[in-house]
Amino acid sequence: MNIMLTFIWVALTGQLMFFNFVLGFVLSYLILWIVVQENDGKRYYSRVPAVIIFILYFLYEFLKANIQVAYDVVTPRYFMKPGIVKYPMDAKSDLEITIFTNLISLTPGTLILDVSDDKKVVYIHVMYLTDREDFIRHIKNGMEKKLLDILR
Repeated sequence: MNIMLTFIWVALTGQLMFFNFVLGFVLSYLILWIVVQENDGKRYYSRVPAVIIFILYFLYEFLKANIQVAYDVVTPRYFMKPGIVKYPMDAKSDLEITIFTNLISLTPGTLILDVSDDKKVVYIHVMYLTDREDFIRHIKNGMEKKLLDILR
């Protein structure tokens, strides 16, 4: 309904611009939030801000990793400290595990090597590993927690 109202807004204004899409989405989101009263529909209104926060968080982590790898490539000295981390996952379903592992692999400097048979542990190759526990805590409290808040 939100996207349909967004396209109606764009059609009524007649301006096919990115800002107009965003404005139409925000306006239709607010209107639907006021109108919808049942509990099933209210879940959508907590999920949309979580998705936006997750996208911004992932873009920040993605850009930070790109800058780190690019800096290491253009400087004469390598700052790499590669390592393999055994990461205990909170993700349970195949969809959660697939999305989580793909997001880890998309981030430069990290690569998923394997998922255990019982789907409780994933092995991650990290290019810049200074502290294993800090890396695990960063991923668990950051990317995995935010992703699972959206998917569950």
